[in-house]
Formats: sequence, C-alpha cells, structure tokens
Amino acid sequence: MRKITALVIALISYQMILGQQVADTTYNPSISKPMYEIGKGSIVFIDEGHHNFHTKEGRYKAFSNLLERDGYVVKPYKGIFTKEQLSQGKILVISNALNKINVTNWVLPTPSAFTKEEIKTLKNWVSEGGSLFLIADHMPMAGAAEDLAKVFGFTFTNGFVIHETERGAAVFTKENKSLSDNPITRGREASEAVDQIATFTGQAFEVPEDATPILTFPKNYINLLPDTAWVFHRKTKTLTATGWSQGAYKKYQKGRVVVFGEAAMFTAQLSGPQQRKTGMSNPVAPQNYKLLLNIIHWLDKKLD
Repeated sequence: MRKITALVIALISYQMILGQQVADTTYNPSISKPMYEIGKGSIVFIDEGHHNFHTKEGRYKAFSNLLERDGYVVKPYKGIFTKEQLSQGKILVISNALNKINVTNWVLPTPSAFTKEEIKTLKNWVSEGGSLFLIADHMPMAGAAEDLAKVFGFTFTNGFVIHETERGAAVFTKENKSLSDNPITRGREASEAVDQIATFTGQAFEVPEDATPILTFPKNYINLLPDTAWVFHRKTKTLTATGWSQGAYKKYQKGRVVVFGEAAMFTAQLSGPQQRKTGMSNPVAPQNYKLLLNIIHWLDKKLD
C-alpha cells in the first residue's frame, strides 16, 4: 500500500509539472574553459524528425544554449536519417523520440520511432566514425528507442525506475560508487570533474560487456513496467533495478555511443505555479551541466 500511495503522489506531481513547463532562460552556468571559440566547434545535430519530446528550441533549449556557449554549432535535424545528411555533422543527439501513435497516447504498444532502414543507416554512420548520444526516458520513450539501442548492445526496459520508499530525484555519487570514475566523469581537468549527478525518474537498462556504466542504480530502486504511462496498480509488473544502468558509453568500431535513460537531467526548466527549477538548474543537480559537456567532449573525441 505504501508503494502504491507513493506512486500516486508521484503521478500527480509529474502531471502538474509536465503541464506547466517553460525553459529557464536565466540558466547560464560558468564554463571555465570553452572547448572552442563561439561558432567554431563541431556540428551537433538534435533530432527533431521523430516526434521528439525534446527539441533544440523547446525543452532542450538550455541543452543547446550550453553547447553553443562551449563553441559548438547546434542544429536541428529534420526528417528521416540519411547518410548524406548525417555526414554533415559530427554528433547526433536523439532525445525522447516517439512513434506517431504514441505522441498523445502513452499506452502499449510502443513501436519503434525509427524505421529499420534508419536504424541500419545510424549503425553504419557510427561504425564509420559518427558519434551518437541516445537519450530515451521512461515508457513510452524507452520502447520507441529499444530497437535502435539493441543494435549497439543496450537492452532498454520500457518502464519507470523509482526508489521503493523515497520520492524525488535519484542522486548518484562517486562516494557510494553509483557514479563511476571514468574519463567522462573526470573531464579534462579537476574543475570539470563530477562527483554527484541527479536524475528525475526515467528508465533502467542493461549495458553490454564492452560498455562502461556511468550511472548504476544502488539498492532499493525498482523498475515498474505499466501498460499505461504513470498508471500503476498492484498487478503492475515490478523488477529490481539494482545494478542496472541509467547512463553508459562505449566505442563502436570507428565511432562512439553514449546512452542515457533519463532526459530531464539535461534540461533547465521552470515547472508548475511555483516556477520550481527542474533539471540542471535544480539545487540537487549542480554538476549535471558539467557531465553534459564532458559527454559532448568525449563524443567529439576531445576527451579520452
């Protein structure tokens, strides 16, 4: 009963936030050592051709602003994935893509957001040196990206990960080893290192043996697999999330792949009537923006 009550509270809170989100345009964290001069960096595409919940000028405005302040050239990617268009950029960000049938209907089934030909095209593009940043949140977004993740060895779960008793953000730290020590969390120098990261619900996934986890769920996290998003009951399938990942990376032939199971952690938004800070600007997530920059630097092959 306690778990069900917590889930109902989470559902109400989430629906209130979702309906009243606006970009936090005041969020401009300090970048002590930009990677490039403004407008001189690598081209980063943000996918907008697959009914994406997060777009360059929408919910990922703070994401794109941060990268542009680091010198990157950020552009929206429209339409289907083709070899010709992908070749014009170095990094592709896909955040919360959806199949058309799930845009306003977050229930099963949740078919792929991408055609088989597009998945083949992306796999080949990465193999030849492209860098993919795949972000797929809780159901139905996880289900929509499941087939794409699979070709790179990642196994998505189309559900919601929450703590069994506590509400709020999940906090991963190097102290308890839920946040791993690796080139991405170290950055180029000490000022770029991160030792605490916060996420806001999302999914859990299994990583292949040749990938390195960044975020690993500790004890007491569970994975709920509902038929309808944010609707939970006693018969909802429940798995343990302990030891599963919410962020990982790997090299794939000549290219690179970073996968995350939560998207709000890379936003900065004002939510609800109280204009509550959500995402990178949330007080519990002061280092999230550093992690984002480090991820992009690694995908740009400037960090190893």
